[in-house]
Amino acid sequence: MPRMNGDLKKPPARVTVAPQDKLLVCREEAAEILSISVRSMDYLLANRQLSSRRIGARNLIPVADLKRFARMDHPARLAI
Repeated sequence: MPRMNGDLKKPPARVTVAPQDKLLVCREEAAEILSISVRSMDYLLANRQLSSRRIGARNLIPVADLKRFARMDHPARLAI
């Protein structure tokens, strides 16, 4: 017996939010926002120059901290 159009279920749609509208972003997005490499982002997190929040297995960075960091001067190199 053929299926009717009403029988097929669609998967739930994913909602995409622009990074500037998010509260927290992943390391890759944070590095992209600051125009640095993911490795440089890891150095900033390890040296506690940026804060992060652990939610489950994910390490998320507040966008407000990225904006604050971007407004500051940084005369020293990231990796020493």
